[in-house]
Amino acid sequence: MSSLKEVNSHRKSQSHSVDYRKPSVTTVLPDGDVPNFEGLSADEAALTALGYKQEFKREFSLWTTFCVSFAVLGLLPSFASTLYYGLGYAGTGGMVWGWLISWIFIQCVAMGMAELCSSMPTSGGLYYAAAVLAPPGYGPFAAWITGWSNWMVQITGAPSVDYALSAMILAAASITHPDYVPTQYQTFLLTVFIMIIHGCISSMPTLWIARFNSFGSTLNMIGLFIVIIMIPAAVTGTDTSPKFFPSKQVWSIQNGTDWPDGIAVLMSFIAIIWTMSGYDAPFHLSEECSNANIAAPRAIVMTSGLGGLAGWALQLVVAYTVIDVPSVMGSDLGQPWAAYLIQVMPRNTALAILSLTIVCGFSMGQGCMVAASRVTFAYARDDCFPFSSWIKRVNRHTYTPVNAVWFNTSIGICLLLLIFGGTVAIGAIFSVGAIAAYVAFTIPIFIRVFFVGDRFRRGPWHLGKFSKPIGTMACAFILVMMPILCFPSVRGDNLTAELMNWTIVVYGGPMLMVIIWWFLSAHKWFKGPVINVEHHMLGRDEVVEGVEGSTDSETHLSAKKAEEAEGETLPTVEIR
Repeated sequence: MSSLKEVNSHRKSQSHSVDYRKPSVTTVLPDGDVPNFEGLSADEAALTALGYKQEFKREFSLWTTFCVSFAVLGLLPSFASTLYYGLGYAGTGGMVWGWLISWIFIQCVAMGMAELCSSMPTSGGLYYAAAVLAPPGYGPFAAWITGWSNWMVQITGAPSVDYALSAMILAAASITHPDYVPTQYQTFLLTVFIMIIHGCISSMPTLWIARFNSFGSTLNMIGLFIVIIMIPAAVTGTDTSPKFFPSKQVWSIQNGTDWPDGIAVLMSFIAIIWTMSGYDAPFHLSEECSNANIAAPRAIVMTSGLGGLAGWALQLVVAYTVIDVPSVMGSDLGQPWAAYLIQVMPRNTALAILSLTIVCGFSMGQGCMVAASRVTFAYARDDCFPFSSWIKRVNRHTYTPVNAVWFNTSIGICLLLLIFGGTVAIGAIFSVGAIAAYVAFTIPIFIRVFFVGDRFRRGPWHLGKFSKPIGTMACAFILVMMPILCFPSVRGDNLTAELMNWTIVVYGGPMLMVIIWWFLSAHKWFKGPVINVEHHMLGRDEVVEGVEGSTDSETHLSAKKAEEAEGETLPTVEIR
């Protein structure tokens, strides 16, 4: 590791030696200046080199960061929430084949994201990476599209999870009291109540949140392990159906759509895509994580890898034991997971597993709320929202973005009004979560693979020579899946408004408005991440200019200095 040369600071006439705990980034400043890393830890120096002041306490470790990510993943409650898609579109064959095939490509996406996280460990995450890596002149637009797509999945995460959680709680009530039929307003009020609880927990100090998520994720892992064991042990079988069905039957496709078998299997991917869309949480928590440029990418890969393996095990258990798929899909309980449990095992055992799923779902919803608040804070810090000056305030007592938490909670409660539009309307927030997440995940990976080339300055965690092949596989997977995720399950005369897949409207409509907003107004004032030093990751002549008056750092460049620097070839200092 080479040492840094002494550089002249534009704020001080004397030279100074930079701390040897150096971030693995490339920094560009007028006259060869670099940020002053003296007295900073390695994590603080990395964040300073990226243009941001350390505002959070770094109290997340690799384990607690992984715990938040695994809680957001929430395999058991996520599987319960999306069983309708995995089992309903292509039957048991779609569950086992669909999960296995898509998991391979999703792992490619996760590894590509982890490589970016190691190089740019900031709460802005994918949005920041897209801005820095895009070709000259396109950075703000790339950040604009990536940021809004990622924010859409974040803002729909907690409401969708909490809605599914409420549905399971009310389904349990229906099992114990067969005469009880949940109403829409009861589902709405219960979901709002859970959202408020999650908002309160997410407003606590970072260390408290880390401990809560550590407990919740441990419970999620233990609960998943218990369920995978309990289902085969508790399944009774009947006189007409075996306890376990033969592999020949389980691994065959039972098409539940009007499309060919191959398309039906691809459509069933929505279950794993939605389930496995939470592993970006370590990226957004990297400003609160110690040893962030190594711990955060490891947490991303661990979440995707271990989550995919454990999720497939759960898929196999259910696929080998489910008796009647149509009756599970059409149950009066309104919740396929609850209907499946009642179908294959005694009522009390089914209620025990359902209760465990509910507890795990609560932890998952809280993890979604934490991750979403950090994303909202990062975007508000760059003045992306109206009232950004209020949203981006960090509470001086808890050192957490409390305003961002309650901003998200308010929007989530408004989204829950879709409950009164019926199951099709509220179901749209699940499909939006799937497609919006992977659009945001893939844009910076696509830019890095096809536009940046060897100019990308990788962090300490990287893929080496496999970076481009893995990135290419990730991009190809998303390009294929984007239109598939918009397909309705039926077509022709069978297609009605009730059975229509409204993803293209619910996701495409807002994104179209965002693009129109960009060309009409936003391109005039939105310049990408709002930072206080000029820097980039590529070693190019073009730089990302600092903004005067930024609250994110104690120093800034004047507008005059920025104009003088524009167009000049500035020396770069690569810090390895």
